[in-house]
Amino acid sequence: MENSADILPFIQKQPAMLGDLELLYQKEKQIPGTWNYQIRRYKRHSFWTAEDTGVFHYNYQKEDPTQNYLELRFCLLGNAYCSEKQIECDNCKLNASRNCEQKLATVDVLEFRFGHEHITQFVKGMKTSSMTDDVLNFSHSSSFSRKLPLCSKMRTTIEALLNHNYSDTLENIFINAQTQILLLYSMECMLGVKEDELTINCKFLNNEADRDKIAKAREILIQHIGDPITIKELSRKVAINECYLKKGFKEMFGTTIFDFYQNQRMEHARFLLYEKGLSVSEVSAMLGYSSISHFSTAFKKHTGLKPCELLIR
Repeated sequence: MENSADILPFIQKQPAMLGDLELLYQKEKQIPGTWNYQIRRYKRHSFWTAEDTGVFHYNYQKEDPTQNYLELRFCLLGNAYCSEKQIECDNCKLNASRNCEQKLATVDVLEFRFGHEHITQFVKGMKTSSMTDDVLNFSHSSSFSRKLPLCSKMRTTIEALLNHNYSDTLENIFINAQTQILLLYSMECMLGVKEDELTINCKFLNNEADRDKIAKAREILIQHIGDPITIKELSRKVAINECYLKKGFKEMFGTTIFDFYQNQRMEHARFLLYEKGLSVSEVSAMLGYSSISHFSTAFKKHTGLKPCELLIR
């Protein structure tokens, strides 16, 4: 499955990179030909401002139907609790329980992938007459990703996945049942979406290789947080035309390359200042700014605060 951080570009107020967060818990399972899942909980920084977000991804490969799949991704703010079997919270890794006055704030990332064979079993022998049927039957001819509104039913289902008490075989049955319910609610969200709204505007992105190049470009930008890279250099590194790179990036991630890069730099700066306790001059140098004043101006434009004001808080 793709990296959990892939959910982040769909969040309007982007947080620090998940790689900067402490992983508290993870659970994953790969079941070839059917469905896979990953559940991860991270300790949340005090400045994390992301909105709860869901993403529905439809992957279509005309030449190789075995590569067709649906994927659900969620990123939510939550609270972790220790097992109620623990007598004292100090014995628990998370150091919190439902009976404690304090709970450990978390960022919860969940991903579920449903394979071609698993999905098409629901529509075999049936006449397809709607957009939803086309998606389930993998007869919609282009891949797409769309945000999912998180209704109370979806939140309740996700909460159950994060805080159940099942184990072993019963856990597998429970998670399988809950993921099917999440798929149902997600497909309900897709009802009423017009066909033209599911079409990728950049036709070249129907090619998986080109989508991979755009995704790689995003990773390179993150790797160059402290070493600015031009779009020309970036396009060479991923072997794609500059124009295609800019259009494809905006199509896939809903933001320009510049805005994404600046957002990541400033959120990382906030992390270094607030959580790591580095000085303004240290952070400015680490992020490749030629002067502290240029860094301060960019930081205030992004956060509404000067770096020194954040340190005072």
